[in-house]
Amino acid sequence: MDLQDQLKNLFPDHVSEEPVDETGNDTDNIWMQDDPIICKYEKRKGKPITILEGYTGATEDFKILAKDIKKALSVGGSFKDDKIIIQGDYRDKIMTILKNKGFKVKRVGG
Repeated sequence: MDLQDQLKNLFPDHVSEEPVDETGNDTDNIWMQDDPIICKYEKRKGKPITILEGYTGATEDFKILAKDIKKALSVGGSFKDDKIIIQGDYRDKIMTILKNKGFKVKRVGG
């Protein structure tokens, strides 16, 4: 008899809740938009960066998206002025991540 069965015997009236996502991310609740997210490449102080802009949803959703991208690529970055700034040139990888999530992406520059 496992723990779930023991708990059911102790609390027969209890209704179990939906399973909780272990990562704590609510990526399924991110608002999808019709306009593409612009993915562009720049160099600042001689170092390459990738900038994502053009998201028209809530700022909190864009921050969650930034966190997911940084975690998936294992890179640093920030969120400033409604733009996601990722350290390094990861345009191709970021575009595939966003397309897998259901976003439209437009590549700008080079």
